Amino acid sequence: MAAPANSLRLGLRIARNAAARAPIIASRPFLARRALSSTVPRRNDEEPTAFDEYIEELATQRRLKPEEREEIRKQFSTPPDVPKDIEKQYAEFLEEFDSIDSDVTTGFEKVIEPRRDTFWHEGEEDPDMITDEVGEDDFEEDDMMSLAHPKLEEHREYREYARIAVWEMPLLAQFAKPFEPPAKEQVLRFRYTSYLGEIHPADRKVVVEFAPKDLTDLTSAQQLKLMKLAGARYNPSTEIIKISCERFEHQAQNKRYLGDLVNKMIETAKDPTDMFEDIPLDTRHHKQKIVHRFPKEWILTEERKAQLAAIRQQAYQLDKAKRETGTLVDGLETVKQLVKPAEAAEPVMVRRGKGPMRIR
Repeated sequence: MAAPANSLRLGLRIARNAAARAPIIASRPFLARRALSSTVPRRNDEEPTAFDEYIEELATQRRLKPEEREEIRKQFSTPPDVPKDIEKQYAEFLEEFDSIDSDVTTGFEKVIEPRRDTFWHEGEEDPDMITDEVGEDDFEEDDMMSLAHPKLEEHREYREYARIAVWEMPLLAQFAKPFEPPAKEQVLRFRYTSYLGEIHPADRKVVVEFAPKDLTDLTSAQQLKLMKLAGARYNPSTEIIKISCERFEHQAQNKRYLGDLVNKMIETAKDPTDMFEDIPLDTRHHKQKIVHRFPKEWILTEERKAQLAAIRQQAYQLDKAKRETGTLVDGLETVKQLVKPAEAAEPVMVRRGKGPMRIR
């Protein structure tokens, strides 16, 4: 019991020495050299700010109150039936405790140690955490589970499209127009890409296709020159030139660019200055697709059907003759003979060790 008393006496002695040195430190003038700052220094006669009051509160929040000092005296009172030397140590401790000023901070506060049995000390309550999310994760049986909400949204989407199909789509019939095939003069075929109102980076692309042979105002030499100008965009299998453009932001701009480009190619093909007669038509970019045709010999004509029927009848007559003479090999019987289980062996009396005879 002497060890706790000595430890407490040592702590009180350190606190008393700090209290004795406090007036000396406070009496020294503090001359601080103010650094370059944009704020105006506060004079001594000014009232303390809220920040100063907060600092003072932090400095005094751990000082003992009179009732706390009385409680400590009761806890460290001399217990009964102790040796005289221990009783003397308790008396010295209480004298030192009474000599300490009540404004001096003591070290008797309980140290809260973190719990080691939890991950990241998550079981502890944090008094500094300010939050209004109290009980937000509690399920009160008044709503669906989280997995049911996406299913409900999907069902709502189905019902929305069903209403559109029933009530709005029939109204589009009044805007229907009869199909009119393109005239012979309309040789350009434009193709667009649409995503049904959705914004997509590929919806600006426009493709134009035309056949040089459909341009009746061009001669054969001019058509050949146009094919040479198209280069890799000419397909010799279909004899169609296909050009695409997605350089601009809108479809109308890309379509206008393709129209101007085709007109420029036609004007260049009509220019008699250079007809590219010394340059052959390059078709190395096109890989000819091999299409396998069904052999003509395999086509079942009436003559071929009669020939196959005669061959089958001849084979049947041959098998019938072998069956009558017993030389026909039956595959089913052969398999049954091979997989037939072996007959059980006859039991034999044998002697095992020094015991009686047993059947084995």
